[in-house]
Amino acid sequence: MRVVCLSDTHITRTGRRRLPDSALGELAGADAVIHAGDVIHPEVLEDLARFGPVHAVLGNNDAELVGVLPPTLVVALGGVRIGVVHDAGARSGREGRLGRRFPDADLVVFGHSHIPWNAAGRPSQWLLNPGSPTDKRSQPHLTLAVVEVGDGRLRSTRIVDLD
Repeated sequence: MRVVCLSDTHITRTGRRRLPDSALGELAGADAVIHAGDVIHPEVLEDLARFGPVHAVLGNNDAELVGVLPPTLVVALGGVRIGVVHDAGARSGREGRLGRRFPDADLVVFGHSHIPWNAAGRPSQWLLNPGSPTDKRSQPHLTLAVVEVGDGRLRSTRIVDLD
């Protein structure tokens, strides 16, 4: 199962920001989509649902989605438990904090910083921040992440440069 992970799209109703064609190409092959917050406009979730089931959490800029999206989520995909949260807090202590928040998760997807992160957390847990496909801030590339899961195993995670 191929899961495309996004965060921090920051797409507004009237803005010029949109997902780049390279992101749409990655989404075209998705079996499911995870959005780790800062969706901004609810129609973005509807657009993403064209590609597969969407699992999303509330970001700090998601005023229109308060009461619609949960602040955290745990979903099982391909037999793998995936925790999702927008803000994972400071880099220091992140592994322990996310391990305590999602003790049974094999993978934790988070956003907020726009800084891609793909590394081991506590033992038997992987941490993944897909960065942003629309707002790279100080990062060199627009990014998202692709996760392969199946038969109860996290098979691979990778950050995809979109520019």
